[in-house]
Amino acid sequence: MTATLPNRLPRTAARRTVLDGAGVPLSALLALPDDVPPRATVVALHGAGMSGGYFDGSAHPDASLLGLGARLGYAVLAVDRPGYGDSAPVLPRGCDRQEQSALLRAALAEFAATHETGAGMFLLGHSYGGMLALTAAADGLASGGTASGVPLLGVDVSGCGRRLAVDPVPPEGSLRRTARHWGPLRCYPPDTFRSSQTLVGPVPERERGDAGAWADLFPGVAARVRVPVRLTFAAHEAWWRQDDAELAQLASAFTDAPRVLVERQPQAGHNISLGWAARAYHLRALAFAEDCLRPADPPSSSRRTGPADPPSPTQRTGRDMP
Repeated sequence: MTATLPNRLPRTAARRTVLDGAGVPLSALLALPDDVPPRATVVALHGAGMSGGYFDGSAHPDASLLGLGARLGYAVLAVDRPGYGDSAPVLPRGCDRQEQSALLRAALAEFAATHETGAGMFLLGHSYGGMLALTAAADGLASGGTASGVPLLGVDVSGCGRRLAVDPVPPEGSLRRTARHWGPLRCYPPDTFRSSQTLVGPVPERERGDAGAWADLFPGVAARVRVPVRLTFAAHEAWWRQDDAELAQLASAFTDAPRVLVERQPQAGHNISLGWAARAYHLRALAFAEDCLRPADPPSSSRRTGPADPPSPTQRTGRDMP
């Protein structure tokens, strides 16, 4: 039976903008709430070989994070990461993850100086963009937590774990690579693959090896993140290990984060934000952002996922275990 979304939402217009990343132009899509200041600003970071348009529902408007976020009162900024979009001619070989973090932080500081950002910024990253979101949080957006005086509220990551479940990336365009990126075709609206052609591009040379090195780098990055973190794995995720022991170790690495959630998204492939599950995932991500807007619980009553207070596996992953 084919999935349907009967009450199609109107598409909220997103406008193109260009950020200044320390002299490097970073193109982006920006959606704003109508006639009110934003509650906060969601900064969305795409995966390898994609673009910021990944978050704007190319095949179905209900899949658009930009539209949904704006309707719920958030500014949503979907950035073309360094090496993509307008920065590609300037950075023909791209940048590694650490360099991307520095350029992104500079661009967000410039954005915060010229736009209303509400209560702060909330980073949402998919796949490689998840690695970048965590790195940017660890590198300075969260240690005192500001970009140009704007607090970092939290980090939401999908399609990015700690250790790869597969061998190094197979050749571009191979059937194995397509299956890993997408999962079952039934997880996506009709026309997804045709309409997504405008979103897909080559992976810059200098970021290609970062995923393979991530397992060794992840513990040091995670230990320096000091804001709430939520990580989501698609039910049909093929890139990353997600057995129960792996997810427990993944969560426990965030030793200074006040709250860590690890969840699974049913009926979804790796590219969650292009699939039928996009709206459900985006609603959960924005609900997490909403939680991050509220003051933290007093230390005596706070709960967190970590080695000092280990929850049960069900609590840790947000699902019933087999």
